[in-house]
Amino acid sequence: MAFLLNKTALSALRLHFEKADDSLMLSRRGFHVEPGTREKALLAEDPSLKRFKSYKKSVRCLKIVGDVLTIVVVAGCCYEIYVKAVMREETRKEQIKSA
Repeated sequence: MAFLLNKTALSALRLHFEKADDSLMLSRRGFHVEPGTREKALLAEDPSLKRFKSYKKSVRCLKIVGDVLTIVVVAGCCYEIYVKAVMREETRKEQIKSA
């Protein structure tokens, strides 16, 4: 019996909190306001900064070069690890044969 009372009390509290959350969400929602003249001026394109912009082709090329270099470095590291493991295995076999 106490379990049923607990369950109903929890469900009533849950409903109360859900209603409170809905009212809080409505009051927190901001209204859309158009940007002012200062904000528009800050967002406008500046012709003096145009020469510093990246161009899509050069950025894409640089990205590809970076990807290739990354693959080469990772492959080199894997090769070095493989070579060290093989060398270690060969020395172990030589030690077993000599012993």
